[in-house]
Order: sequence, then structure tokens, then C-alpha cells
Amino acid sequence: MVLRDSDPEEIGGYPIEDRLGSGGMGVVYLGRSASGRRLALKVVHGQYADDQEFRIRFRREVAAARQVSGAFTAPVVDADADAPSPWMATVYIPGEDLGTHVRREGPLPLDRLQELAAGLTEALRDIHRVGVVHRDLKPANVMLAEDGPRVIDFGVSRAAEALGADALTQTGRVMGTPPYMSPEQLTTPRDVGPASDVFSLGAVLAYAATGRGPFDSDSPYETATRVVQGTPELDDVPAPLRRFVEWCLDKDPEARPTPDELLALLKGEPIPPRTTGAPAAGEKPSEATGAPAPRRRRRLLLTAAVGGLLLALAGTAAVVRLGGDDGQVASQLPAGWRDWTTKDTLTAAKGEDPSPSGPFTRCAAARAGLICAGDDVKAVRFSLATGKREWGLPVDSVPDDSSSMEGDVIGTAGDRVYVYRNDQSVPEEDSGTTYEKYAIEAVDARTGDVLWTAPTQSGTGAMAPDLTPDTGTAAATKDGVLTIHGALGDSYALLDPRDGDPRWERPLPDGECRLRAAAGEGYLLCAAGRSETRLSRLDPATGRPAWTVTVRGTFNLLGAAGDRLVLADTSGTTHRSVVTVTANGSHTRRTVALDRPQPAAAIPTLSRDTLYFTLSSGSVRAVDPRTGRQRWSRNSTVEFPGQPLASATHVYVASPSGRLAALDGRTGDVAWTRPGRGVSTSWMGDQGARLTLVGDALYVPYGTRSVYTVDVRHP
Repeated sequence: MVLRDSDPEEIGGYPIEDRLGSGGMGVVYLGRSASGRRLALKVVHGQYADDQEFRIRFRREVAAARQVSGAFTAPVVDADADAPSPWMATVYIPGEDLGTHVRREGPLPLDRLQELAAGLTEALRDIHRVGVVHRDLKPANVMLAEDGPRVIDFGVSRAAEALGADALTQTGRVMGTPPYMSPEQLTTPRDVGPASDVFSLGAVLAYAATGRGPFDSDSPYETATRVVQGTPELDDVPAPLRRFVEWCLDKDPEARPTPDELLALLKGEPIPPRTTGAPAAGEKPSEATGAPAPRRRRRLLLTAAVGGLLLALAGTAAVVRLGGDDGQVASQLPAGWRDWTTKDTLTAAKGEDPSPSGPFTRCAAARAGLICAGDDVKAVRFSLATGKREWGLPVDSVPDDSSSMEGDVIGTAGDRVYVYRNDQSVPEEDSGTTYEKYAIEAVDARTGDVLWTAPTQSGTGAMAPDLTPDTGTAAATKDGVLTIHGALGDSYALLDPRDGDPRWERPLPDGECRLRAAAGEGYLLCAAGRSETRLSRLDPATGRPAWTVTVRGTFNLLGAAGDRLVLADTSGTTHRSVVTVTANGSHTRRTVALDRPQPAAAIPTLSRDTLYFTLSSGSVRAVDPRTGRQRWSRNSTVEFPGQPLASATHVYVASPSGRLAALDGRTGDVAWTRPGRGVSTSWMGDQGARLTLVGDALYVPYGTRSVYTVDVRHP
């Protein structure tokens, strides 16, 4: 490629000779060292230079890449994460990348495929041995050098031992290239380990053998869905390699082989038996080289995953009925209502950038207003009728930008809205360490005045709490706000709605615990690994369990359907049943088998006594939680739908970009749709907005801190 006038003459003292290429992260140049060695210099785009989180990531990536030998990779020679534009220099590998070669020459013959499989497997073995995960193995990152394939571009690699503890993973960013990403990269990126690279290896070899990826589609969203749920297309992969590729592409990370096992398979050597399975019998990777166990964070059971997709179970979409919904009467709308769209851009703290970059986390209706919270905003009120912004509270300022700056709505009670005060990064005297202080606040829904502030937790580094309702740290009940409490988050308390003072505080029991609310009552769920979950109804007067029911497996409380609580299993590979528990009286437990098992990637939501399973492709299935019978299954036409919200006649789902669909509640047929309103800021795997229905006015958060409303009777 030809150098441009804007390209630098040198980088880090290395003269630039040519431009090798560019991508979403940066530009790659050909440079030369003082000794004459040719180098590939990757310079990240300027838009990332001011992002402190990116610089921290980049510094870690460079440190990880330096640990890998150069036998099968491009060794790191030099780097500067603190330069105005961070850069990294690796040894230049002459040759053609696999993607370019296959597009020009077609699929590789069998002998070259076998050489490629062996070379890439050896490369992954060396990479994983030093605790590194590449995370972006794809044809463009495989160089066909004269002495064999080389894996390049560790731009998104991460030290494997930090995957569970790295606070940066809490941003939920998904990094990689969809056709070659593993299911866990798209669904639970915090849990990605070495097995993810093995999955990518299988996809790369399938591409080299056929000229197309095993999950290819015209739509990147459909591709991602096929990676998570679909069966790979491997008919044209030569038979001698098909078993190798199929084993790599197992959906279960624990069932995939290690590089050593793959090399043994290529050599025709016997593979040591495992406790469960083999290539043809479901073998698991060895304990020594498998993915590390996820970090146990305090005593809090963080947001569970069902087959990888996050269960957004807390804070289900709000429904406030002001009128009928039987299709026979005029629309019931807030007084003076009109169709409106609004975007909040004016709530940043003094001295902060007023431009938001993320969506609203949650909204709730209170006293003729819609109260929303999210990126850089603790709470903002819009008129239900006109969308006029009536007041706003920015998140509290912090001395650096390394902490989360995201607000959230916990719940409402009369004139009050309970919100999270964002974390306060405070230097600890004489130690140089910063610690995070968290609190819950009650805000007057009409005026925005803060009525009280109740400190909840604090911590440093990896011990800093993750405070959102979805993680089970707080739940609004009819008696006040239940919250994880104490400096180390080792107790739970009930905050009095009048002044925020704890009515009582009790130590958390053994196991990983979360707080939930259903039908106004408070519950505590504690899991002992994956073996069992204890569900306890909490006495609002004392905090002691009024009763406890034990269920085998890892379960989450979805809500109440009539007089029964509904729990979903979050640990299995397929949804085959739900558990219901009588909320009052005998609190009897009953396991309800689903007449049609649902895929692990389906996200369950309980709304208006019906259990809905949604898939990122837009599929919505309605199930009766009392009988397990599937009432209907339809494609909503909404990609990455959020939690379904049911009224008396319809079910509503929306995408992150604001695309809206109304499904007939009896048949699931699509009654009407509304197009999206803008570009979504969400990553693949994120769900759409939580909806709020007030009478017949539906409020749809979308995009970047934006909301629109629609009359569902006359859309």
C-alpha cells in the first residue's frame, strides 16, 4: 500500500517504509530497526488515545504478547502504551495471510490443510502455556510464512489468569470477529479462556478447507446467532480433518480438546480417557490446560448465564395500568399525551463531557413522570405526556475515569424513586490506594430532590462491588429496599423508606447470595456451587428466613405467577423444566417439565403470569409456567430483543436500536412493528430495552440515552 501524506515518517524511532494495512483498531506500517530488521508497527487510532481503559488494556496486551515465543508467532520487539498514539512493533512476517490466499487461490489441498492444522495447534499450545488467550484467531491473523503458519496480532489477547478477576471485563465489551468467535465470546465474554481459541481454530480450518466459515451468513447478527445456537456446515471439509474440526467446534468449552490432545489426534496417537467423553465420546479438556475457574467475587452471586447469554432477570419491565386493554374502548393515555421522542444530553456533572455514550440502563414511571438512569446520569425525569425533561441528576463526580459512571433505577414507591449513587473513588490516607464507596439514594420523583443517602458497601481493586440490580445487590420491596451491606459486602439489610436507616442487618449465609423481590416481598437466594440453591422468604421485621426451600442446581427467581414463585435453572445446557414454589402458606415446591425444551441461549422472562423465552435471532416462545405447555413460538422480527412486556392483549419487545414489535398475546402473530430510531451503542449479545407501559402509552428506551413513546392502541 502507498504511504499517505498524513502517515508519520517514523514511529518510536523506527523509520516507516510502507503502509501494510488498516482496521478498526489502527494502522499497520512496515518499519525498519537500526540493525535493518523489518518490523510491523501497529499504531492505534487516535480515538482510543484518550481512553484510559484502552491504554490499560493495551499495556496488558503487550505484556501478554511478550511472553509468547516466536516459533509460531510474530514476537514483540518494542511498544509504547504511553505514546500520544500507542503503538506496538513485532517482527515482520513476509508472506500472505490465510484469508487473502484462500480468496485468491481457493481452499487448501488436504496436505496443506494438515500442515496448517498442526502449525496452528502448536502455536496455540505455546500461547496457552504462558497463560495467554489470543481471542481473535481468524484467517487474517494467520500468516502463511515459508517455514509454516504464524499467528499474528495479539491486539485483543489477555492474560488468562486475569480473565476472572480483571475489572475491565465488567464493561461487557465483546472483542473479536463474529464468524470466528466462540459462543462464550458472544454470550459471556468475562468467562473466555483457552478453549475459546480452540473453537476459533476449528472455524479457521473449516474456512481454509471450504472457502467459507462454518457459520457464515449475510447478516452479522445471524452469523452470531448461528455461532451460539446453530450447527456448523462441514460437509465439504475433507473426511480426515472433519473429526478434528467438529471436536474444536463443540458449543461446550469444557468439551473441547486441548492443543496437546489435538496434536495426538493428528498423529494418530491414543488420547488418554477423561472422566466424561472423548472426540467421539464427548471428552473434556484436561484440568491442566482447560479454562481457569471463574473468580469467586465476595459472597455475591453475580448475574447468572443461561448457556452463555446473560439473564437480565431483576427489574422486569414496569407495567402501570391506567385503563382497559380489551380492544373495545378508547385509548387510556396520560393527560395531555402526545407522540414524542427525546434524548438526554444535558445531565453531565460540572466539568464533565455532556455527551453521553451509552443507553439508559432502566426506566420507571412515577407521579406522571418517566424516571430513567444510565450512562453518566443518576436519574432524569421526562414528562409522561410530552417528553419534556423536567429535572436531571448527573452521577457523582469521581477523581479519575477508571470507575463506572453509570446510574441505575432500583424501584419506586409512591413519590420516591430509589437509585444508585455511583461509586466514589476516594484516596485512602497514606496508602496511595483508592477505594470505592457506594450508596443508595431516595429521590423525590416530582422535584429530583435527594431525600436521603444510605451508604451500602466499599472496597478496593478486585473487591470493589458491582452494584446493579441485575447482580442481586438490591431489590425494592413493599417494606423498603433490600441491599447487600457492610464494608466487605458480607451482610444484608433492609433500608427504611422514610430515612434510609437499616431496620436490621444480618450476616449473609454461606454460599454466593443474591437478593430478589417478587410481588413486593423480599427473597434471598444462596447457591452452593452448582449443586443446589436455597430460596428463603425474608421476614421484613427481622430479616430472618420465614421459610427456606432447597432446589437442586443453580436457579434464579423470575417473579410470581399468581400465588406461585417461578424459578429457572441457569446451569443446564437446555431449559427442560422450571420450579414453582407456593409463595404463601405451605411454600410447596413443584418441578414443571416443559413440553418443548428450550435452547440454553434462550433467555426466560416472566410477564403477566406467562413465561417467555427469547433468542437473539428475534424468536419469542410463550410458555404456561403452571403446566409447562408452550402456547406459541414466533419470530418477532426484532434482533436481540429485550425482556418481553405483556399487556392483557399483546406482548411487546424492542431491540437496542428501538425497533419495536407487538405480538398477539394469544397466538404470537406480529400485530404491528415500529422501525428502529438510530444506531445502537450495544455490543452483540446485549439485549434491547426494558419497556414501560402506562395505560396505553408504551415508553421505549433505545440507542444513546433516548426514549420514544407510542400509543399501543393506535400505533
